[in-house]
Order: sequence, then structure tokens, then C-alpha cells
Amino acid sequence: MTTSLPTVANGTDDKKYKGERSPCDPSRVLHIRRVPIEVSEAEVVSLGVPFGKVTNLLLLKGKNQAFIEMASEEAAITMVNYYTTATPHVRNQPVYIQYSNHRELKTDNLPNQGRAQAALQAVNAMHSGNMTLSGTATASDGGMMPGQSPVLRLIVENLYYPVSLEVLHQIFSKFGTVLKIITFTKNNQFQALLQYADPMNAHHAKVALDGQNIYNGCCTLRVEFSKLTSLNVKYNNDKSRDFTRLDLPSGDGQPTLDPTMQSAFGAPGIISSPYPGAAGFAPAIGFHQAGLSMQTMPGALGHLTIPSSAMTGRMTIHGMAPTAIHSVLLVSNLNPESISPHGLFILFGVYGDVHRVKILFNKKENALIQMADATQAQLAMSHLNGQRLHGKVIRVTISKHQTVQLPREGQEDQGLTKDFSGSPLHRFKKPGSKNFQNIFPPSATLHLSNIPPSTTDDFLKDLFASSGYTVKAFKFFQKDRKMALIQLGSVEEAIQALIDLHNHDLGENHHLRVSFSKSTI
Repeated sequence: MTTSLPTVANGTDDKKYKGERSPCDPSRVLHIRRVPIEVSEAEVVSLGVPFGKVTNLLLLKGKNQAFIEMASEEAAITMVNYYTTATPHVRNQPVYIQYSNHRELKTDNLPNQGRAQAALQAVNAMHSGNMTLSGTATASDGGMMPGQSPVLRLIVENLYYPVSLEVLHQIFSKFGTVLKIITFTKNNQFQALLQYADPMNAHHAKVALDGQNIYNGCCTLRVEFSKLTSLNVKYNNDKSRDFTRLDLPSGDGQPTLDPTMQSAFGAPGIISSPYPGAAGFAPAIGFHQAGLSMQTMPGALGHLTIPSSAMTGRMTIHGMAPTAIHSVLLVSNLNPESISPHGLFILFGVYGDVHRVKILFNKKENALIQMADATQAQLAMSHLNGQRLHGKVIRVTISKHQTVQLPREGQEDQGLTKDFSGSPLHRFKKPGSKNFQNIFPPSATLHLSNIPPSTTDDFLKDLFASSGYTVKAFKFFQKDRKMALIQLGSVEEAIQALIDLHNHDLGENHHLRVSFSKSTI
């Protein structure tokens, strides 16, 4: 049955479009709402092209609506499923796509259809042959580079923060329609396979993102073409996702790679970021939900726009909540008898570079701590909130202050505010420093390093015992006696010992370095 469309054009169907329409049965004709008035026919067609051939188009600019007809119902279903999970944008405006109750478009007798037909021919011609959904290039494509698949293989190096499937989707969606993602760990590296609808999108993403940092100074993306031309995703969960299939089960987490996929991976190479000081993607880790922990950090990167500065290793982000720029922490329930700016500097310095500390003059159980950036503030908050310090459980949250003010000259401060921005004790000044990879939650076992060759285990055990700590176990590293592990009576003791003994002078021009360890003795 065919339905001619002047009824839509004349507005007799208009009431249906005022609110959300009831969902229709699948149809190869799709109805697009809230289309910006300045949109071109080609832009509307390009919404459908990644999913298959677009056979007809009707643009109703006055009504901010459009209809597109796909060559098959399967292509239309894939497109609606995809855009249900990822709202499409045209000219930076969200548009809404649903099945039409028309089975096909009859536009022959409508005015102004010449432009629509021209746009259809131009866009389809550009995409025919070399840009099919499965991504297998045809022999006639001519323009494809050898080995250019729509599937990218990603390796994230220097994994200082967890990188979720959602973060990858947000970053890579800016270069085209991402159909499928599989994440996994191989050779102790976080890796992913990501399939675009179109090999050209994969090419542009590879050029722009290879060597970029996802977050400041870390999580470096290494991007290359995969030997695979299509991914087979069995489960939709936090490890794998097919954005065109909402019906997949969640499975039990880690997907297993089938043998054909295993063979697609060569030995991992090593690449260091060509932009070691890159600003990277600012990780707006959902600060609007104060207290969001690192473990649940599906980084809301806002609307990433990739400007020309992307090539210099800087990604800028628009649409982020203003609080995301905050790098100041509010620490409360401190023990006012025992706390000092230096002690807070050393403890919080395990998770980032502390620039300023201010213990509040009238409320000494509270302090403000200014970190080098919002990412480090989030990291410190997630690891230190709820820990015991000087017998009290401390609370760490993001402060509404953007900076910590230094006291004016002559203002009475009792030494409660300190500027540490020039301190030689910052652990993370060097981009790509190994310290980025050795950040762990507070633990009863401490990692000691920078130990002079003549120092004995008894000397170090005595050092901790004479400072009032219970030493339960101690061992030097077998291959390197400059490092050791020491286990104390509790996590609270280890926190206090780190504050007291980090940078302790061991003689021979060696100052002890103390960190939390993930190992036990």
C-alpha cells in the first residue's frame, strides 16, 4: 500500500506531531523531528547513509520536519536502534527519529523535489561501493587506502585512570557513527576494537586521535586499523556494545575473543605520546554528582568538539558543567590538634600535585586543598574520602571555591595557609612520570624507594618503630635494593607514617620516598 504525502505537506497530520507520537511499526520511511530551519537536504540524507542506501527524501523546513526513505526496512531498523542510544545532532541541534506510518514516500508531484533528488544522488554516489555497513571495500572503490577497514584497534597506554566504553564512544563518535565497541585486556594493556559505519570515519579518527591523551598527561591513545572488517558483538554490557542492537543480552561481562579475532592482533608496539604536555581531554568526571567515586567514572566528556588545535594535542570541551573546572577540595572532620598544612600537602600529594593548603582560621577541623587540576582533585577525593587520619574519619568533597586565596600582607594567619606550588616534592611534574602508574589506595603496606646502598633492613625497621609504628613485616626488592616494602599495623598507621617519613633524610644525599603499595608481604 502506498500513501501519497501532500497530506503531510498540507498539515492535515499536524496534530500528530505536536507531542510525542505513539510508536509506529517498523517502516523503511523515517520521520525526523526538530530539524533546524537552515538545514540542507544533504545533511538530512547523511543521517541515513551510514546504515544503507537512502532512496527518497522529503524536507518540510517550515515544520522543522523531514522524512527519509531507506532502501530496506532492515537498514531503517538498524538506524532507529542506533539513534535510540545516541541522539543525532544536525547543526549542533538534537533531532529525533522514529518510524513513519507511511510505508514509502511518493514525492513525484511535490514542488522543490529537484534539490532533494540531487542531494540523494550526490551523497549516495559518494558512499556507494566503498562504504558499506560491513565495511568491506569493493574492488571498484579505487579511493580506499590498502588496509583501511572501518574497524580500529585501540590501545590505551599509561592507564592512570580507568577508561570506560562510554568514554571511548563519546570521543570517537565525533568522527562518525560508531556501530560497535569491544573492550578487553591483553598483554596487561587495556585495548578495544571499535567499528565505524564508514571506513573514512575510521581514517579521520585515526589521524586525529593517534597519540592523543584522553586525560591530562596520561591515558595515551594508540590507534591503528584492524585486520577485521566487521565485529561480532554477543553482549551489550560495560565491556562490549552493539549500538545497532538493543535486543542483545548483557551476558556475564568480559567477552571472549573468538579465534579469528585473536589472529587480528600483532605484538603490541610501544609508542610514547608525541604531545607529552598535551592538555588532553578534560575529564569532567561527573562533578555535578559530588562524591562520584573513581570506580564509577564513566567520564562525561561533554560535547567534544575537535578544533584545528586537535593536531597540537589539545582537545577542547564545550558544554561541561562549570563545576568541572574546580580543582579545590574541601576536607572536613580533621583533628585540629594534629593537623598541619605540610601534613596535608604530603598526604594529598600522593594523588596529585598540591599547590596550596589552607586550614580554616575559625574552623580548624576544615581545610581547603588546591590541586594542580580537577582530575587530580577527583583522584584524591576518591582515594582519601572516608580514611582515618589522627583518629578521625575525614570527609573529602569538591569545594565551590576555584582557588585558595593567600592571606594579604599583614593579615594574621598563624601559618595556616601555605603555598606549595614551587615545592620540589611534587610527584607528577614530569609528564608520563612512572608515578602516574603507581597510584594506589591507602594500604597498610608502604613502598619505600631511593634507599642508599649501605642502608640495612634493621635500620629502616628501627626508623619506623622509633617513630611509633608497629612493623609487621619488611622486605627489600630482590632485584633492586633501592626499594623495599614495609607492612605496618593498620592503614591508619601507614597513612600517618607516610606523612611523617616521606622525604626523610637517610644521608648520602638520599631522601626516602614513601608511597602506598598494592602488594602485600
